[in-house]
Amino acid sequence: MEETPGLSEQYRKASPWPLFIALGVPISEIGLVFDIFPVAVGGLLLFCGCIAGMLQESGYVAAPWNSLGAMALLLFAAGGWVYVANPGGIDLTLRAYAMIASGGILVAAVVAGKLFVPKRQFDS
Repeated sequence: MEETPGLSEQYRKASPWPLFIALGVPISEIGLVFDIFPVAVGGLLLFCGCIAGMLQESGYVAAPWNSLGAMALLLFAAGGWVYVANPGGIDLTLRAYAMIASGGILVAAVVAGKLFVPKRQFDS
């Protein structure tokens, strides 16, 4: 008798990334609503990190560092725009600071990842 009846290697395994991607932005928004800056930054980091992980898992990128760098640039640009433009006359400085801080942490993660994580050797 098989330990896992009905399962074989032909079926794709479930990925955990979509759940955490779906939770990243709401966690960040909860941090903004309740004025908890680390939670807002952590939610954005969760969102961006999971997107990079999903891109690597699906085979679109070999390593997540370049995609994390691109997301850091997008966070810097969007955070800077929100800070300078102040759309709608609403005070969104906490949101802008959270986006800029998340971009800075992602840049540090990219630098550390490129320097300290060994590159995998693929069998051809």
